[in-house]
Amino acid sequence: MSSVSVYTRILVAACSVVAAFVVFAGIFTIGAAFGSNHPDKLPGVVKDVAGIDQKGPSAVNEALAVIRRQYYKDPGNRELVDDAIDGMVKGLDDRFSQYLDPKAYTQFLQTQDNSFDGIGVVVSQNPRGLLIVKVYDGAPAKAAGLKVGDIITDAGGHPLKGLTSERASSFVRGKAGTSVKLEVARKEGKKEKSLTITSERKPVKVPIVDSAMKTEGRTKIAVVRLAQFTNGSAEQVAEAFAKLQKKGATRFVLDLRANPGGLVNEAQGLASQFLTKGNVVTLKGRTTGDRPFPVIEGGAFPKIPMVVLVDRNSASAAEIVTGALQDDGRATVVGTRTFGKGVFQQVEPLDSGGALDITAGQFFTPKGRNLGDKKTQSGNGTAPGKGLSPDIQAKDDPKTTNKDEGLDRALAEAAKLKG
Repeated sequence: MSSVSVYTRILVAACSVVAAFVVFAGIFTIGAAFGSNHPDKLPGVVKDVAGIDQKGPSAVNEALAVIRRQYYKDPGNRELVDDAIDGMVKGLDDRFSQYLDPKAYTQFLQTQDNSFDGIGVVVSQNPRGLLIVKVYDGAPAKAAGLKVGDIITDAGGHPLKGLTSERASSFVRGKAGTSVKLEVARKEGKKEKSLTITSERKPVKVPIVDSAMKTEGRTKIAVVRLAQFTNGSAEQVAEAFAKLQKKGATRFVLDLRANPGGLVNEAQGLASQFLTKGNVVTLKGRTTGDRPFPVIEGGAFPKIPMVVLVDRNSASAAEIVTGALQDDGRATVVGTRTFGKGVFQQVEPLDSGGALDITAGQFFTPKGRNLGDKKTQSGNGTAPGKGLSPDIQAKDDPKTTNKDEGLDRALAEAAKLKG
């Protein structure tokens, strides 16, 4: 990937300081590369970009130089740079903005291609760490005894409380063949049990799309579940629906439960398979301006009656698709209220090999709805949002293991739709 390319993802929280952080990160990296012990020794062009005049270095660069020069032991240039950038991002008090060091950024890129070395679980962010929402069959996590509903609070000696899901996940993932010790909170009845579980890490290829033909009465219904909006996911969903349509499906159910979101262009591509006009979503930010993502012409399924199935863990890009189809009247939304991520982030690669994952603005559905907290526009973008309200309420019962109440209701509603 080019150092100037940008991943735009839909996450949470409002912030508009991307440019400043990219500049400072560049200063630190270049300064370390030249082996300078004081900012006055930085190349003039670097100081000009940073806003540092030749007489008075910035407080940040000055402090960095003092630590390098006077600390009783070598702090290490790379560690010092990583800590400095991480500290700036943490100073935003935005739990969804983060600095990805080179290792974490490499892992992030791997997840966009649906493969990584890890334990084989799908997680969502939890105030205490990582909530497991799916354990893949045959994965190391399954063999280790991890279950849906478990909360991972510590991974390899790193407390996960308050971390973003990506930052926390970076401590769970690791080189294939190694193991990670996990501290887990598991609810058993009305009590909670603390467990220590060690899981092996293996190469994991995540099955992003699952599909099946279901029958409700005499109606054949194509059910396609999407786990995350990663590279190529929109095309995979379209291919799955097309195959089932050829086998006689006359209704569609798009299952986005526990889908944490991902790439906005994939959300645009998927929604465009079912829509014919208008915008899928509009991004708005102080530095980004207003950026509409229009429906891409030529969608394969503009008229097939459909249902979108969601839950409280359906977030960001999943909410974009759901909101676009709901606003257009194109689909019936079944399930529970969605997560409510009303803002988006941009991932800016750095020359150091790391990246900044910074919230850059809000997103709005075609009818102008923002799904975040009411206070978002005044700066509180990290608060849980109001989300999307379903047209038909349906909630899964966690106590039942042989039923899928949400899907059952979605199938029933799909069968009622007029073709």
